[in-house]
Amino acid sequence: MYRTHNCGELRIKHVGETVTLAGWVQRTRKMGGMTFVDLRDRYGITQLAFNEAVNADLCAAANKLGREYVIQVKGKVAERYAKNDKMPTGDIEIITETLTVLNAADTPPFTIEENTDGGDDLRMKYRYLDLRRSNVRANLELRHKFCLAVRHFLDAEGFLEIETPVLVGSTPEGARDFIVPSRMNPGQFYALPQSPQTLKQLLMVAGMDRYFQIVKCFRDEDLRADRQPEFTQIDCEMYFEQQDDIIKVFEAMTKHLFKEIRGIDLGEQPFLRMSWHEAMRRFGSDKPDMRFGMEFVELMDTLQGKSDFAVFNEAAYIGGICAKGCASYTRKQIDELTAFVKSQQVGAKGLVYARVMEDGSVKSSVDKFYTQDILQDLKAKMEAAPGDLILIISGPDAMKARKQLCELRLEMGTRLGLRDKNKFALLWVVDFPMFEWSEEEGRLMAMHHPFTSPKPCDIAKLDTDPASVLADAYDMVCNGVEVGGGSIRIHDAVLQAKIFKVLGFTPEKAQEQFGFLMNAFRYGAPPHGGLAYGLDRFVSLFAGLDSIRDCIAFPKNNSGRDVMLDAPSAVDQAQLNELRLLIKPAE
Repeated sequence: MYRTHNCGELRIKHVGETVTLAGWVQRTRKMGGMTFVDLRDRYGITQLAFNEAVNADLCAAANKLGREYVIQVKGKVAERYAKNDKMPTGDIEIITETLTVLNAADTPPFTIEENTDGGDDLRMKYRYLDLRRSNVRANLELRHKFCLAVRHFLDAEGFLEIETPVLVGSTPEGARDFIVPSRMNPGQFYALPQSPQTLKQLLMVAGMDRYFQIVKCFRDEDLRADRQPEFTQIDCEMYFEQQDDIIKVFEAMTKHLFKEIRGIDLGEQPFLRMSWHEAMRRFGSDKPDMRFGMEFVELMDTLQGKSDFAVFNEAAYIGGICAKGCASYTRKQIDELTAFVKSQQVGAKGLVYARVMEDGSVKSSVDKFYTQDILQDLKAKMEAAPGDLILIISGPDAMKARKQLCELRLEMGTRLGLRDKNKFALLWVVDFPMFEWSEEEGRLMAMHHPFTSPKPCDIAKLDTDPASVLADAYDMVCNGVEVGGGSIRIHDAVLQAKIFKVLGFTPEKAQEQFGFLMNAFRYGAPPHGGLAYGLDRFVSLFAGLDSIRDCIAFPKNNSGRDVMLDAPSAVDQAQLNELRLLIKPAE
């Protein structure tokens, strides 16, 4: 056999035993007549000892080992003279008797250490080496445990895990689809699913009651730290349940996951709930980070029309946040904040600030426009104390200005150390608008998806004022990240047709794209609803990561490329001919 034990399990109780280990060489150290080798596998590291005085040939062979060589050793477990309390195996070492090189290795392009010298692109290119690093491997182990805990919980709650197809029809109403040409049906295409949305609804029509699936989904979107072209959802659906019933189940699952995976007891109290409109008013975001305060204060009545400062007088929104204890910020720090809000990422025109001095007076960047009395009103409205810094953003578009102030709030939270990755604040955001206006499309679009049910009390407004209709939708937010979202679904073909009409679908187009679903509703569809968690996002939060890439075994880079496999790539002309495809040159 290659091994009797793994490299992480030997302890003092094994002293005197003869064992066989196999693994990778982490490092070698020559100390006088002794050579020490750290042998690593998935489970840990064990120190091997070679004594030149006992076996010179064996010691010489150990000195020739390079990093990442795959070796097998046999020897006796002994108590270490110099113990290492930072390693689980730090009390013992192996007095090596035999050494076999199973595979030599080239020098790796970066160090296989927790703190590596490899950059992101290099690590992605050699991802199979990056995965040997203990901290990256730990993320995948966490993901595995997370999935097991999800399955155990949902199974106990009566959910069935049911697989749905990966090759489906295109539904361009959402994000861009990944298109797959069909060789057997020339000129026709499959799409990779953005979500199993309609399929899980059909499972409800089929009477499956409680369904879930840990499923791959695909969206041809621009990427960022928490988005990949392929991602994994914990997809769930239930019938004969209303919003509160669904929230109760998945709140319980979330508490179960925190307790099982992180050892955190979130208590018996239900999570905070906040309407979409309240979240936008207080935090400028439908996924507010509730680990800290610094709520928005609207300042239109306080500052607009009180001077000839045109920036405020012409604004549709003026809002501020109070940064406690930051009045001592230097001019350089203020300039950094101004540059931040004016960056392409945020897009504000500028930043107004006001310092509350120790004597209670207020000094601001707009002193020449406002009297001290008005600035004192500002201080009172902001509930600012001596030593605080007031930061104000305004703009002609209220929604954009709120979002810009949100970015500033998050930046200040980061600078002040208020976004602790080991602290978790969860809430449900509910009562979303059903539709949002798309300038690009020139029409109303579904804020979630076209299968979300409107609030029953708002259905009559679909004919008269669809923009004011609220959706029976809910998102779970953790630390400013949307980790899950869902809704009560439409189960009536007439209502579904009305929603398609509001979205600009002709009856023919609706039937062409979604006739299968509306037809199914005619055969006794039960009321139903569900939710999908972003598995990658949730695991990355549990792992304290800034990007979801390190909790995915083989992720894409920010350009959507797999630099390890060099994909996407061109295909052979014979394949294109077989699929009857022509490549149009770039314009």
